[in-house]
Amino acid sequence: MIIDPNLTVETLKKMSDPELIRRAKKFSKRYCVGDGKKFKLKDYSSKPKMTLGPEDKPRVKEALEQGIDALAKLQEVLYAQDKWSLLVVFQAMDAAGKDGAIKHVLSGINPQGCHVNSFKAPSAEELDHDFLWRCVKELPERGKIGIFNRSYYEEVLVVRVHQQILRSQKLPEKLITKKIWDERLEDIRNFEKYLTRNGTKIIKIFLNVSKEEQKERFLERIDEPDKNWKFSSGDVKERGYWNQYMDAYEEMIQKTSTKDSPWYIVPADKKAYARIVVASAIINALDEMELDFPKLSEEEQGKLQEMRKILLEEKG
Repeated sequence: MIIDPNLTVETLKKMSDPELIRRAKKFSKRYCVGDGKKFKLKDYSSKPKMTLGPEDKPRVKEALEQGIDALAKLQEVLYAQDKWSLLVVFQAMDAAGKDGAIKHVLSGINPQGCHVNSFKAPSAEELDHDFLWRCVKELPERGKIGIFNRSYYEEVLVVRVHQQILRSQKLPEKLITKKIWDERLEDIRNFEKYLTRNGTKIIKIFLNVSKEEQKERFLERIDEPDKNWKFSSGDVKERGYWNQYMDAYEEMIQKTSTKDSPWYIVPADKKAYARIVVASAIINALDEMELDFPKLSEEEQGKLQEMRKILLEEKG
């Protein structure tokens, strides 16, 4: 694992890329659901599995920096190979740290090879299409990483908790039945299977923040002027539906987490720890692609040597 009480900052700095990737993969797997049939949210804590004190801050900082560096190197090969793409979906309750995780974990990645989309309430145009349409338009190209900050999963979360939203989606009345949530979950599962079969690997990140920690973060946003802009009165209203959201998340993960497109349940009460888990999950996904720089044919290699000779023989 990346965070190890026995690893010093100096040891982390000297760690080879293959060893770092091996540890990241192992570390990420403890938070990976895989087949979600038996998933229970209560089995996953919102707190890290180890206690992190102030003395651990330098080690945690170095671990994240090493993870960011490894991600940058893997992304370079992904971009050069131009065969796979990676979609990382973030879902969470408000103030769980989605924006911060995206900002920090992807800070070392070449912007040309990554695109972040934040999905808010659907526009009038989007409501005139199926619920997947607006996300399909933003899927990553081959060789690139796509980040969805919220996604089509909102259709089985907020729309399920607030079912009056469903009535505003212009669906024919006869299609709005008790089976609609099972149908949407099935549609999502099939959609992700289709993407996987066409070279887009998908991982889904649920930042699992506790209700208590969310309260503290809301109070911080109210008390600190520089963070006032982050707060909305609607955020407090949504806390009243906490149990309904947790039920919706649990069923969503049960029915859409698969070996090929898994959910990661990230303990999010400690932001620094959560970011290392997220980085590790993305490293694992990229490493599973068995990426490699493109190999040139003998003919292409010959042409390169010809160009090399011309360049070396240039005068002036």
